[in-house]
Amino acid sequence: MKLNSNYDNIQNSYLFVEIANRVKKYTAANPAADIIKLGIGDVTRPLAPCVVEAGVKAVQEMGDAATFRGYSPDSQGYDFLRDAISRYYASFNVKVSAHEIHVSDGAKSDCGNIVDMFADDNTVLIPDPVYPVYLDSNVMSGRKVIFCDATEKDDFAPLPDKNVKCDVIYLCSPNNPTGSAFSYDKLKAWVDYANSMGAVIIFDAAYEAFVTDPSVPRSIFAVEGARYCAVELCSFSKTAGFTGTRCGYTVVPDELCGGKFAKMWARRQSTKYNGTSYIQQCMAQAAYSQEGIRQCKENISAYQKNANLISDALTDMGIYHTGGKNSPYIWLKCGMNSWDFFDKLLTQANVVGTPGSGFGKNGEWFFRLTAFNTYEKTAQAIERIKKIL
Repeated sequence: MKLNSNYDNIQNSYLFVEIANRVKKYTAANPAADIIKLGIGDVTRPLAPCVVEAGVKAVQEMGDAATFRGYSPDSQGYDFLRDAISRYYASFNVKVSAHEIHVSDGAKSDCGNIVDMFADDNTVLIPDPVYPVYLDSNVMSGRKVIFCDATEKDDFAPLPDKNVKCDVIYLCSPNNPTGSAFSYDKLKAWVDYANSMGAVIIFDAAYEAFVTDPSVPRSIFAVEGARYCAVELCSFSKTAGFTGTRCGYTVVPDELCGGKFAKMWARRQSTKYNGTSYIQQCMAQAAYSQEGIRQCKENISAYQKNANLISDALTDMGIYHTGGKNSPYIWLKCGMNSWDFFDKLLTQANVVGTPGSGFGKNGEWFFRLTAFNTYEKTAQAIERIKKIL
């Protein structure tokens, strides 16, 4: 028996596990410390009332023999949710058919699982800095990974280099961790590049609901030509506060690889995944109803208010940053080793953020804050940060 030696090539500890360990150690030594967390991108506001109501109703159905449901008849999701997601896309003028939607327990799972679709000798292009799952899941599979540098020069929204050859491309817009977002023209450049290479774009749209700029597409399928080269991952985690509820979906257009990709993904999911629970899917459907969208928008607006507060404060302080607009993330130039800055904020301000180096070499000297706390706590954290910078 041989273990997968590719695991030797990834960091021993996931970024946010290391952060949690450092905070735990500090808290144990300083039990009176009032820690404000602006680090991990976990929501804090409760689920929308209509979502809770739908969940309660679904649980009650599962407790009645007449309405009880076992395995989903289709591991790709119930029709009622796939139809609701299709209508949601139509609300911002993007056509996605219900049968192209594959429901799951979250975009992170799909992001890690979709590597099964690609041969191990494919070359994968990933922006740096990057959400760790993109990199780690491919390293675990032994693929060659190359990087596209995202830097301050391009406000962390780079264009492709036509001289670089690749087979699989990962993009996230609005971006985690940098908060930057691709304009239509920039995203079109990536679509054209992928089509010219015969490459596939894995597009992470988890934060699309935070977009307020009309020049920023909320879906890659708003871009001409994308249906021939892209797969889109999306999630209810940030849109509807489902970080603890778990539901997401992947859109695979009919045109991609002549339809073969969709068949492979459906086959993969039906073999390795038994489907998202009926209860979660009922709650997700409620989130994408007209009333659900309205109620969820109230929570998103609260986080946007926090993001604007942080962004405005950094602007007043003359600190370069991206994000804060179209995104719940703020990516600031800290001007020092990012783990040292993490320790500085933790010990001197009792504020937790995320070191940029945890997202790649171009993240060094940068730091990520999130808007996922209360307005009061966010304002308090900013005042503390101002005092030590």
